[in-house]
Amino acid sequence: MTVYGTSGALPLRMWLDQLHRGLLLGDVGRNYSELAASWLWVAALGGVVLWLGSRPRRAARKPRLGFTALRHWHVTLGLVLAVGLVFFSVTGLTWSQWAGNNIEKMRSDLGWMTPQVTTALNGDAPAAPADPHADHRGNDEGMTMTDMAMPTRKAAPAMPNQPDGNWDRALDAARHAGLHASKLELRQPKAPNQAWTVSEIDRSWPSQVDAVSINPNDFSVVDRVEFAHFPLVAKLTRWGVDAHMGVLFGLPNQLILALFGFGLCAMIVLGCRMWWIRRPAVSQLSPSQTLLSAWLALPRYRQGVSLIVALGYALPLMGIISLLVLLDIQRWRSAQRSAG
Repeated sequence: MTVYGTSGALPLRMWLDQLHRGLLLGDVGRNYSELAASWLWVAALGGVVLWLGSRPRRAARKPRLGFTALRHWHVTLGLVLAVGLVFFSVTGLTWSQWAGNNIEKMRSDLGWMTPQVTTALNGDAPAAPADPHADHRGNDEGMTMTDMAMPTRKAAPAMPNQPDGNWDRALDAARHAGLHASKLELRQPKAPNQAWTVSEIDRSWPSQVDAVSINPNDFSVVDRVEFAHFPLVAKLTRWGVDAHMGVLFGLPNQLILALFGFGLCAMIVLGCRMWWIRRPAVSQLSPSQTLLSAWLALPRYRQGVSLIVALGYALPLMGIISLLVLLDIQRWRSAQRSAG
């Protein structure tokens, strides 16, 4: 069976991963998960702020029934899960489509990228930044387990520099260079004048993710990076991604993720039930009438702004011109006030 990524995920797990990542819709579907991650921290912290502003003063203990009981459990779950929800939001955004690119650029500008071994034998090519989300991207980078040292599997396609890779010598050289993790990944040179890459991939605690590059001619060490010398942000990114994926602490990590998921689902159900109990009593108005009433209550100027925003979203070119008209109206009103 085809396997994917450094962790060797099987097709079912990869299918679930892509469902979580983008509803199996590709890059378009990734907007869904990024939208969820972008608002999750707002919803979590907003709930804490609402609770701080509306929590009842301590009084004699009374039995909790009906709405009071629902609110008690909703608040309790929210406070217990708040820190974790913010954590999942932040770590999820690091590999999102739009915000993730901005975060990566910021890390690059501040020198917080994960170091990567240099594979150029002449030493001229700079090291490419490592991708802490490689497992989550599956086979995006063309990596499968066939690129690894597995004697029972068919070797990787012939490379210009090393058509018949000497996997054992590369593995021995990496072991002598200090890579002692039980899980190693070996990549053949992808072009002439490039080196082997041997990386530790044990991402449980404590993380073993050191890497070396090996000269394919004499199997000497070309370059090495050690996790102990990573920048702090690179370490936190590695740990955060692994905890988000449930691999940092193994089964306990996965059980905690499952509990957070069930807890969040319970919070949503409790919140919907609370809203239903205290839903607006004006039953003769439909949601569209309610929205129209709210819009009509706005000042005329804000009504115009909201219309221009809606038109700008539906008809972008018309919206741009409408914005210019709005600015002209604003200038006219300012001139009137100055003249008066």
